[in-house]
Amino acid sequence: MTPALMQQGNLLLQLYIQPKASRDQIVGLHGEEIKIAITAPPVDGKANAHLTKYLSKAFKVPKGDIEILKGQMGRHKQVKIVAPKLIPDAIQHLL
Repeated sequence: MTPALMQQGNLLLQLYIQPKASRDQIVGLHGEEIKIAITAPPVDGKANAHLTKYLSKAFKVPKGDIEILKGQMGRHKQVKIVAPKLIPDAIQHLL
């Protein structure tokens, strides 16, 4: 599967998450996944909540339009973004 895929107006992303980073950013490709660094620690769902908030800002959608389909407890995640209003350049070139 590709790291980024548009499907019926929604965006499916295969992500590799690096928690406790110095800043939030889309790093680039990490094998078959998109690496995203976030500042939150992987404790009590904090990283998932932070990731959702970061992605909602990056793609200009409400937090409710971001769904973690797979990988709730791990670094490897599959995320669905419903009808993104904006696609960051780092993701755009993968489509």
